[in-house]
Amino acid sequence: MNHALILPVLLPMLIGSVLLFATRLGQPIKRGLSLTASAVLVPLSVWLLWQADQGVLQVYAMGNWQPPFGIVLLLDRLSALMLVVTAVLAFFSLLYGMRGDDQRGRNFHALFQFQLMGINGAFLTGDLFNLFVFFEILLIASYSLLLHGGGPERVRAGLHYVILNLVGSAFFLIAVGVLYGITGTLNMVDMAVRVAAATPDQAPLLGAAGLLLLVVFALKAAILPLYFWLPKAYGSATAPVAAMFAIMTKVGLYSILRVYTLIFGDQAGELAHIVEQWLWPLALLNLTLGVIGAFAATSLQGLLAYLVVVSVGTILAGIAIGSPQALQAALFYLVHSVWIAGGLFLLADLIARQRGVKGGQLVQGPVLRNPYLLGSLFFFGAISVGGLPPLSGFLGKLLLLQAVEPGRQALFLWPIILVGSLATLIALSRAGSTLFWRVGLSQLGSAELDTGRTLATVGLLVMSLLLMVFAAPVLDYINATVSQLHDLDTYRLILQPKGAS
Repeated sequence: MNHALILPVLLPMLIGSVLLFATRLGQPIKRGLSLTASAVLVPLSVWLLWQADQGVLQVYAMGNWQPPFGIVLLLDRLSALMLVVTAVLAFFSLLYGMRGDDQRGRNFHALFQFQLMGINGAFLTGDLFNLFVFFEILLIASYSLLLHGGGPERVRAGLHYVILNLVGSAFFLIAVGVLYGITGTLNMVDMAVRVAAATPDQAPLLGAAGLLLLVVFALKAAILPLYFWLPKAYGSATAPVAAMFAIMTKVGLYSILRVYTLIFGDQAGELAHIVEQWLWPLALLNLTLGVIGAFAATSLQGLLAYLVVVSVGTILAGIAIGSPQALQAALFYLVHSVWIAGGLFLLADLIARQRGVKGGQLVQGPVLRNPYLLGSLFFFGAISVGGLPPLSGFLGKLLLLQAVEPGRQALFLWPIILVGSLATLIALSRAGSTLFWRVGLSQLGSAELDTGRTLATVGLLVMSLLLMVFAAPVLDYINATVSQLHDLDTYRLILQPKGAS
């Protein structure tokens, strides 16, 4: 059994616990422990990605209780990819936060590690109930991180965020209880086998539980009409927290892809693809309303928050189409959107720090102290998120448009993607002109540009360029990931006792 499989969960849990209880540790020691743990996760996740690329599923059975009994962690190509995306985002977000944002409240580093533990656990778990458990861990940490730094706006946004997610957690528990009551298992692979063998009188209740899970995942992923909490929450959070939150909606999308491919996928009988008819219109509406929200945003952080909603709609469209080409496009765009959104949230804070009380508001402000550097970074991020060549946003959208067969889907998706990209570029251009051109005559004496913050921001933004440079191997890996997802017999092999043929 590969014990390295549990390290992405165990390492942040141990470091978070030390940081939480060792309150007398000085800030430099806390920062060193937290950054070291986050830095170790990067090569560890890359190594697990290399192992997953061998094509063999790896299972870590807690207490050596073999599937379907006990709790298991499951490493496949998809979970390994999500671990790498999370580790890179977390490292640069924490590097940014260490330049002073971590001092704006208590236990920042402990909460950051617990959030990492929850996110990594959600990607690795092969157990539906423990997906709920890891959801709760990451959400509890995110509640406190959202309030980090205080202020009435964060409190209001945090209240809405907490209430909605508590309701979602209750629905999640009800759905899991119904599925367990009928199938008698919580292991997702074993549940897939039993759902496929469900009797006609069991199917309606199983379908209702499956649709209730969609409501829960839609809330976590900020899918219409359950996305209204996101703009305020992301727009009011501190920069490193908002950057880290870029992966949070993708946990919901990952869960949709995992559950409705494995449990309610091709071999689920009459329950196969029960959510397919819902995903397509929701994706188009998410894209449309997200672009409208970005166009109407009055602050740079609010604009970026709505662009996260747009990215959710884009990825969901690929999942809804469901073809291997569409899923390949969706996963590539997921990687791109997490890193570029995180980098832009950090950049928005760099800009706001030079505008005094104006902050990120899209109104006339003072002359920036570093307009050329910040303007160049903003231009780089804008063309990437807007989908212009030669950066990764262009390739992701191009792959998605190519994946749509001529017909009704193409008739809707092509105009929405192209017009939405144009509107996004207009919104970003208007924001850029306000921040860099329509400025006053004076410069704030307190304006500063921290080197550490700048390097962290550049580190995330440049990932868009690296995705294009290494597009061929990345797409090869993603293509193998999609093939593995649809090979359900490979997953069912883990249920065989050791030594069985």
